Amino acid sequence: MLFRQKAVELIDPRETLPGREQLMPIVGDHPVLGRPIVPPLPAGSAHAFFGMGCFWGAERGFWQTPGVLVTAVGYQGGQTPNPTYAEVCSGRTNHTEAVLVAWDPAAIDFEAILRVFWEGHDPTQGMRQGNDVGTQYRSAIYATSDEQLAQAEMSRTNYQRSLSAAGHGEITTEIRGGADGPGSFGSALLGGQVPFFYAEPDHQAYLHKVPNGYCGHGETGVSCPIGLVSAG
Repeated sequence: MLFRQKAVELIDPRETLPGREQLMPIVGDHPVLGRPIVPPLPAGSAHAFFGMGCFWGAERGFWQTPGVLVTAVGYQGGQTPNPTYAEVCSGRTNHTEAVLVAWDPAAIDFEAILRVFWEGHDPTQGMRQGNDVGTQYRSAIYATSDEQLAQAEMSRTNYQRSLSAAGHGEITTEIRGGADGPGSFGSALLGGQVPFFYAEPDHQAYLHKVPNGYCGHGETGVSCPIGLVSAG
């Protein structure tokens, strides 16, 4: 056991675990979507990264969305390079469990992707999602362009109105840019401002392999408004 109780606050980056240079051995195609889960992503696709609590259920929600081309799970938003699942769960990496989502912009737009994100979990819970408690379960959007970042921030503002009207609290979702660029896929490449480190092979498409496996998501039941990213 690396940590006796779940961390509910991020730690000083200087105190995070050192990690390793070895890359996670990820190969093969997504068993549902039938495309490679490591770069290069499909030509013409767009992509972003999302944290919604346990990444098993979050990934399934996205791969079931028409227009999504590729999904994969990993660790993001912290400091430890190429962490293991046990290390992330220790609260000593500052990573959250994240999902890479690549989609066809001709079939689905970013607003629709954001709607899947907001409606697929409760973004007001801080360092938890339902009964899952810890920094690795925090809500997050890591954008890969300035346009995505602006849309994500606007969507948070607009969705907050709907949540507040329904009696829910403040959104705690972490929204950051800089997830794209050379090496932003972490264990597949090197570098990036917000590196994405692939999780172990057993975690990829987990709920396809184990259809009745654990899924700790709890939605708010509040629908995203039409024109989610508009300033209305």
